[in-house]
Amino acid sequence: MKKLINEPEAVVDEMLEGMVAAHPELRRLEGTEVVVRDDAPVEGKVGLVSGGGSGHEPTHAGYIGDGMLDGAAAGEVFTSPTADQLSEMIQACDGGDGVFCVVKNYEGDVMNFETAVEMAEMEADTDVEYVVVDDDVAVEDSLYTSGRRGVCGTIFVHKVAGAMAASGGDIAEIKRVAEKTNERVGTMGMALTSCVTPDKGEPTFDLGEDEIELGIGIHGEPGTERTEIMSADEITEHLTEAVLEDLDLESGSEVATIVNGMGGTPLMELYVVNRRLQELLDDRGLDTWDAWVGDYMTSLDMMGCSITVLELDDELKDLLAAPAETPGLTVTE
Repeated sequence: MKKLINEPEAVVDEMLEGMVAAHPELRRLEGTEVVVRDDAPVEGKVGLVSGGGSGHEPTHAGYIGDGMLDGAAAGEVFTSPTADQLSEMIQACDGGDGVFCVVKNYEGDVMNFETAVEMAEMEADTDVEYVVVDDDVAVEDSLYTSGRRGVCGTIFVHKVAGAMAASGGDIAEIKRVAEKTNERVGTMGMALTSCVTPDKGEPTFDLGEDEIELGIGIHGEPGTERTEIMSADEITEHLTEAVLEDLDLESGSEVATIVNGMGGTPLMELYVVNRRLQELLDDRGLDTWDAWVGDYMTSLDMMGCSITVLELDDELKDLLAAPAETPGLTVTE
């Protein structure tokens, strides 16, 4: 498979070099795969950080900036960052008011973040809290998780927690709104094709020309059902029904949605999916307050999409509407 890379083992390092070169408002901690705001640590606010395996861009470093993250750590492709790097990131983003971590529910991420929190608390007396995001409604347990996987709903958690931090909220308030968002959000994804990792150069799983995979994760792990190819409307209906069944929303509820591309899907096709998603929500008596369409949490070059629905209240609407300026997401007043 063709890839626009040099040596596979250098791809993460070179990606981060290129990202920082494109965005002077970011800087890389020397000798690490950690990227932070150029002005980190920011005094007078709680630091907000995240991290995980590379290959999901713009997640995670793409959401560093005003109103969202202060730092992000990049592991190797589909591999958690080490606890040492996560601890260094936490300490680099502590401006004196503590640090809050947004962690996707994968065993490596959770284990390494927990170790990093202990290290930061002991080494620098940093006050640290975290949330483990588990928004994937497809599976209860998977190859890499105990419990549900953390997927694209994580971006809503970044936005809400980031707005609370930017407004001066303390670490307890940030934890509260992050947990509330996690409790109210659901996601399900699908794949038209597998992804191809730089080191292997071949698909991570076999999928026939006339097959699709429903309920996939973001690391190329298999889904819940393999079936013959369906129309865009049929796929959208399957994903949406699964998410809405999990959320059990009352008619009249307001929601925010994400139609997320997995890295190899044209924007044209994502808008086709969004068209049917909004029709289905309207049929259920649900009011879409905001709809995001694009690549937010990808799986390298996988063709496919995921659908995320977040149940809103006035507080969450205010936090989602708050300004943010990052490489991967900008919200203006």
